[in-house]
Amino acid sequence: MPRTQSQNIASGLGWFSIGLGLAEVAAPGAVASLVGLPGNSATRNVLRVFGIRELATGIGILKNPGEPGWIWARVAGDALDIAALWTGAQSNGRDTARSATATAALIGLTVMDAFCGAQLSTASKDAGERNGSKAKRSNRVSRSIIVDRPVEEVYRFWHDFGNLPKFMTFLESVESTGDRRSHWTANGPAGAQVEWDADIVVDEPNREIAWSSAEGAPFKNSGSVRFEPAPGNRGTLVRVEMEYAPFGVVFPSVMGKMLGVDVGQRIQHDLRNFKQVLELGEVTRSDASIHAAMHPARPANGHA
Repeated sequence: MPRTQSQNIASGLGWFSIGLGLAEVAAPGAVASLVGLPGNSATRNVLRVFGIRELATGIGILKNPGEPGWIWARVAGDALDIAALWTGAQSNGRDTARSATATAALIGLTVMDAFCGAQLSTASKDAGERNGSKAKRSNRVSRSIIVDRPVEEVYRFWHDFGNLPKFMTFLESVESTGDRRSHWTANGPAGAQVEWDADIVVDEPNREIAWSSAEGAPFKNSGSVRFEPAPGNRGTLVRVEMEYAPFGVVFPSVMGKMLGVDVGQRIQHDLRNFKQVLELGEVTRSDASIHAAMHPARPANGHA
């Protein structure tokens, strides 16, 4: 990705920090003389500390020139440098012309640092808002689990959508209506029911089932489940992926509210139920208590 002008300026400031830091660490006496400060041991020690700070800041900027934090660290360092330079010049009363020139240069550099920091901060905020808007428009989660049953058996059980409410605890029912379409009823917020139709879009025996909400659904959603032999002959690796997005501009997080918790967490919870139903014949342990809005997991016969 090409760099912006602000990032190029930041890189230049990073190299400047490294150059200044090396000078302050390697030749603090010469730097003191250049800015009008006495070259005694106390001044040299302070300049060495400042040099280490400049080196660290410069390296941080060059590693990530788009990160505004390092540039704002330079601004803070500039303020410290100006205060130290002015205090040292006043207390020693020597080379005030050099000190004044150096102070003016530092003030100009501080203005440039602050401008660059403000530009990078604005760019970072805009990028965050764009990413946040994109996340609101489309949400995708993926989870997997190993079930100690043959692929054929696992596929056959899932392919009968009427079995889904036995382990997907937010579902009330799923009924086949023919022609690869099914009608889904879920438990929504405050006890309300949410209903929609979904179509099977992929059906590869013993490999994959994928579905998508039909036109007119209260929210757009789609999902897929893949079946493959687990390593070491341990049964079947089941991979579930779900994506949901709004039909329009505003997305009220219907899916999240309906499931009661984070969607990924909910899917993982239901996959554990699925594993128990296939391996043990019923759900023997439920994590339904992780959220008050959840419904208790149903045993394999579908009754509470």
